[in-house]
Amino acid sequence: MKNQDLSQLAENLASTDFKAIEPHLLALDKHLTLRTFIEGYSLSDLDSKVWVTIRSNKVANAFLKRGGGLVNVGRWFTYIEQTHPEIQTEIKLQEDAAKAKIVAGSKAGASYNWGLQDTEKGVVTRFPPEPSGYLHIGHSKAALLNDFFAHDLHKGTMLLRFDDTNPTKEKQEFEDSIIADLKLMNITPDKTSYTSDYLQDLYEYGIRMIKEGHAYADNTDQETMRNERMNKLPSKCRDRSIEESLAIFEEMKAGSKVGHDNCIRAKISYDSLNGAMRDPVIYRCNTETPHHRTGTTWKMYPTYDFACPIVDSLQGVTHALRTTEYTDRNIQYQWFLDTLKLRQVYMWDFARINFVRTFLSKRKLTKLVDAGTVWGWDDPRMPTIRGVRRRGMQIAPLRDLILKQGPSRNIVTMDWTNFWAQNKNVIDPIAPRHTSIEAGTAVKARVIGGPATVEYKHMPKHAKNPAVGTKKVAFSDNIILDQEDVRLMKDGEEITLMKWGNAFVRKINGSSPITDIELELHLAGDVKRTEKKVTWLSADQKLAKAECWEFDYLMTKDTLKEEDNWEDFVTRDSAHKTDVLCDENVVDLKEDDIIQFERKGYYRVDKAASAGKPAVLFSIPTGKQKAGL
Repeated sequence: MKNQDLSQLAENLASTDFKAIEPHLLALDKHLTLRTFIEGYSLSDLDSKVWVTIRSNKVANAFLKRGGGLVNVGRWFTYIEQTHPEIQTEIKLQEDAAKAKIVAGSKAGASYNWGLQDTEKGVVTRFPPEPSGYLHIGHSKAALLNDFFAHDLHKGTMLLRFDDTNPTKEKQEFEDSIIADLKLMNITPDKTSYTSDYLQDLYEYGIRMIKEGHAYADNTDQETMRNERMNKLPSKCRDRSIEESLAIFEEMKAGSKVGHDNCIRAKISYDSLNGAMRDPVIYRCNTETPHHRTGTTWKMYPTYDFACPIVDSLQGVTHALRTTEYTDRNIQYQWFLDTLKLRQVYMWDFARINFVRTFLSKRKLTKLVDAGTVWGWDDPRMPTIRGVRRRGMQIAPLRDLILKQGPSRNIVTMDWTNFWAQNKNVIDPIAPRHTSIEAGTAVKARVIGGPATVEYKHMPKHAKNPAVGTKKVAFSDNIILDQEDVRLMKDGEEITLMKWGNAFVRKINGSSPITDIELELHLAGDVKRTEKKVTWLSADQKLAKAECWEFDYLMTKDTLKEEDNWEDFVTRDSAHKTDVLCDENVVDLKEDDIIQFERKGYYRVDKAASAGKPAVLFSIPTGKQKAGL
């Protein structure tokens, strides 16, 4: 549908004259063939407005309830009704009030009444990732909330700022992946910048801190400094003169040995009850690796705690939204703003997302990658955006479920089953159906009454959604079955060959394993009365080959305790491959296609079949089983 048609869709569907709305319903059904939402990747104003219009229109609603052949509209309507029950309250509200509620509540399904100050004066948020790894599911919540608060709730501005002040860990690869993943998540920053853009400004603020007696150079070794901070003891360097600290700061800038032996610490309160206020380090030397943007220009870099409040203020950020792990540092953040007399920034803390049996520490994930425990940052077992996407997670349910968590400060540990169950609701109506038989143990079957030579029929890829298209299905008297299905059969039993008809089991040869069987077609049989309904493949077609991968959680324990050594709970054997034979249509699948193998489950195509090499498919959880990442 054209943009103009979409913008007028709700108005066109408001008529109670069925002949007037029928062409618009048909156009919408076609538009939704391969879409979850009418517009974008999550519940939009347009989706809500059209849904409310149809629900309020007795003629349109009655037609939809009867089916009317609108498979895609029906699927879209039901999905929104089930995942956004709160939208039904819109029917009782006037249009203007409904619009406000759609933006403020329905889209996320959570309370977004934050009560933050001065939002009417304009809102600027920021998402400041460090480019030292790929975005994971926890980062996505921070990015989505900042984007949602700025763009959806207040029509403001959202900045992407790379916190790139530790060149030892940071890479251009990670920066590029973060930009790509945000785009994938339908997050569009209004501006992209870098903390390294402000290194000169931060250097000058560092000088000012020292000159005004708010910072000092310290050459205390790391272990001693840690013990002193733990025991609330002052450093021996705390009373260094301003001149000496300034001179050492310049040595740090030059990257000399003296500079490397020192750091700069803020002079706040060494005996504070809040550990974040015990003279935190604000500058340190780093000449190990050239910076991926500034090269060797700088030999020292500010810490995140020092740089963040300053750059937030300089960039015009009005509201800093971050996870509750930073709560203890809020008073420190405020101290830097007050001490340097910078423009104020409002703060809001929200709980991070935790998942059972999932590592969300970037340090731990990096170690899993470096140790070869996983295939890389985009491994389908990894909780990165790339990983869950490669596993088969669609963006719409991913965004929707994260936004539904809202900005609450209550920390909860979620189960992945909710995510995958919502994902199934999206992929099930549009996933083509195919057939696979496990290759290593396949049972040959002769079908008495079957075609002596292979015959093909064109059949729908999806029984309930004709728009998905058709496929060729081969029929012959020479077929193969799964070993597990045949083991349950008995001589003389009537079974159903799915998409073909009934057959009697006449002979079973072998036991462990069964080698071959003989069936006799009984197409007049009642498929409703048989206990066993099995998938099969004609062995006379050019069978496609595929590798089907199943994955388990990377962690063997639901949640780790503080005293646990996390490496003791890594699942060492969490990927399992099965070689299968498939119907010949599978050779036409492309990378990233989503399919369902009948009675087996859903799969994402990771690699298409090529040059005699089998297709590679990854199993997609459905929320019923406990398979994880």
